[in-house]
Amino acid sequence: MTKYEKVCKTLEDTKKLAQKFAKLIENDGCFINLYGEIGAGKTAFVKEVAASIGITEKVTSPSFVILNEYHSAKIPVYHFDLYRLENEGVKTIFEELREYSEGKQITFVEWAEFSQNQVPFNHIKINVTYEDDDSRKYTFEGFGDECSKIVEELEN
Repeated sequence: MTKYEKVCKTLEDTKKLAQKFAKLIENDGCFINLYGEIGAGKTAFVKEVAASIGITEKVTSPSFVILNEYHSAKIPVYHFDLYRLENEGVKTIFEELREYSEGKQITFVEWAEFSQNQVPFNHIKINVTYEDDDSRKYTFEGFGDECSKIVEELEN
């Protein structure tokens, strides 16, 4: 497991981090689990990554629909939100989540804590936390060789 932390003091800092991350995943895709409190900036980060790879649709939180799909870039983006499913509901879509971890696509899963860490496949975990000065700290952890390499490259 590889780890990288970055504090973003402004939305512009978050945008730059998202653009850097997008460049690393835009060709081969990646499965990303997002953790953080309500309003921490999970969806804001997804929006910036999507814009950076060329998604032209409006990116919104999938809180009520569970999954939003975006196909206007060279690689599709799937954006899940597990908040409303909680533990029992996640079990019903676990195999579907596994399918979204395979192939060339970018899959974001917000509220991944409801998956009870049952994501054995390669993925990147991003934890977004508030800092005292209203900045955000993004902590990236890579699980599996490819995802660890992506996290390592964020440092460069």
